[in-house]
Amino acid sequence: MYLGRVTGCVWATVKDPGLANHRLLLVQPLTPGLEPKGKPLVCADAMGVGAGELVYWTKGKEASFPFLPVEVPVETTIVGIVDTVNFRPCS
Repeated sequence: MYLGRVTGCVWATVKDPGLANHRLLLVQPLTPGLEPKGKPLVCADAMGVGAGELVYWTKGKEASFPFLPVEVPVETTIVGIVDTVNFRPCS
């Protein structure tokens, strides 16, 4: 899973029928230090997040798992909302 920040919404008037009723959001990937990393990407929203929220997302086949038993054609999905990031060693 990866960290990211929601920066906006994607509106599509025509999309795959499997994406019906699913929100698509722009996410800026972040480093563990919360610095921007790479280009923004489009993620399906499985959590109901809002703009500016810190999230974690997944990619690949696992990105479709939150929507099971329906098979949704996605490559990236937001799977959690991050409350805090702790930089201390975990014990």
